[in-house]
Amino acid sequence: MPQIQGCDAFRVAMPRGRRPQSILVRLACGDGAVGWGEVAAPDTAAGTLWADIEERMGPALIGLDWDRPEDVSAAADLGARDAAAAIDVACWDLWCRTRGLPLAHALGGTRTSIVTGARITPEPVLETVSGRVNQAVGAGHTRVTLDVRPGWDIEPVRAIRRAYPALALVADAGHAYTGSPEHMAVLEGLDAYGLVAIERPFAAADLTAHARLQQRVGTAVAPDVGDLDTLDAALALEAGRALHLRLDRLGGLTAARSAHDLAYAAGWDVWCSGSGAFGIGQAAAVALAALPGCTLPSDVSDPAGGPVFVTPPVRSSGGVVGVPLTQPGLGHEIDEARIGRLATRRLRLSA
Repeated sequence: MPQIQGCDAFRVAMPRGRRPQSILVRLACGDGAVGWGEVAAPDTAAGTLWADIEERMGPALIGLDWDRPEDVSAAADLGARDAAAAIDVACWDLWCRTRGLPLAHALGGTRTSIVTGARITPEPVLETVSGRVNQAVGAGHTRVTLDVRPGWDIEPVRAIRRAYPALALVADAGHAYTGSPEHMAVLEGLDAYGLVAIERPFAAADLTAHARLQQRVGTAVAPDVGDLDTLDAALALEAGRALHLRLDRLGGLTAARSAHDLAYAAGWDVWCSGSGAFGIGQAAAVALAALPGCTLPSDVSDPAGGPVFVTPPVRSSGGVVGVPLTQPGLGHEIDEARIGRLATRRLRLSA
């Protein structure tokens, strides 16, 4: 494998609306091949993520000899997992493009299309939540993730379930509950509504509480897994039966694929999501969701109607996203010129 000769990074904000930000990474080999990665970069974390890439990960990659994407793990370990995710995805894209391989096939994917789900942003008004769920169902999504919190849990779940009896519904608790009898009673009460999963009910480190809840409910519990050691512990404790593969939390495709393999072998249900708003992170999530253990609809499509930075767009049609299998790497062309115009900060490292 040719040495990595260049590492570019772009801090980019959307040109309108809520202006979500991403950091995009572009790696290049001496033969002209390039690979792209992306991670969401909110204002609270963007400076740290940028420093990880500029001062530690990027310099460690220049001139690196490598045969497979896994060989860059030492460089990726020099920073936070979300920054490492952008580097790792770019390495996989670059490696696949030099070999003419679709990324999904290189990871071991077997699917030709991905069934999509949608996440409903937190809303304080039940009618607004119901309207957003209706929009998601109308767009063809077959799974909806609904945010719940203490005091805002049973009522919205009951209302959505009554309106959509067959909808695959996930309740994401965002670590907001404790193992107190009151909170456990509420979470056990959600079991009556035929949920696909109760996601992140407790603090990520409190696997004992997850295991206790899983013993009491038939609904799959989905702990927040940020590394393979945590997943191993969750499997040993039987602290869940479902896994949400978040590329940014796990540090990229390499770790996410390993987590998939462990969960799949244990009989857990799996779904996945990308990171960022510029299409690259979602394209990587599509390839990941092609793995055989990803049995649940995944959050892998960009919002319809937004700006397009990758061609073809990563868009759901009737609740389905096709897996690119005729083009190498991510399977999408990146509009580098447009990204460069929108970049508020740019880094270029070269051998």
